[in-house]
Amino acid sequence: MKKDNTNIDFENSIGPWLGKTGKLVDYFFQESFKSKNLDLTKEQMIVLKKLHDQDGLNQNELAFLTLRNKSSLTRLLTKMEKKNYIFRKQSKEDKRIKNVYLTEFGKEIFEKTKPVIHNLIATMEQNISLEEKQQIIKIFKKIQTNFCIKAEHI
Repeated sequence: MKKDNTNIDFENSIGPWLGKTGKLVDYFFQESFKSKNLDLTKEQMIVLKKLHDQDGLNQNELAFLTLRNKSSLTRLLTKMEKKNYIFRKQSKEDKRIKNVYLTEFGKEIFEKTKPVIHNLIATMEQNISLEEKQQIIKIFKKIQTNFCIKAEHI
């Protein structure tokens, strides 16, 4: 078997920097929630945000909006039900569908996350101009589009 001698310059490619940044963001989310005594993960906060925006989404819609597969979302929702953040209710139109709603406690928890999120965004965007921020977002959108196009051809 012939050996491929192609060098891969990871440090000068986007992937590792994107990955490291994502891990740092995740870490600071967790630490910030913990410091405010919020028993919450970033993933749970995302679900709370989606339901805050549109309460009563069904599980398929929620899976799509949170970029999770159905079984992983089901596990996440089960944990959130145990914490009394959400409840699921069978759809009146279609018994196979369950809609997801925030509990009053879930609404309170989401409200408590707002200053934490605001602080995290301020930290993340510190020393970054509006133009740089817009450029970063534009580049991330291009990367996402590249992967979506690639996924269509797999």
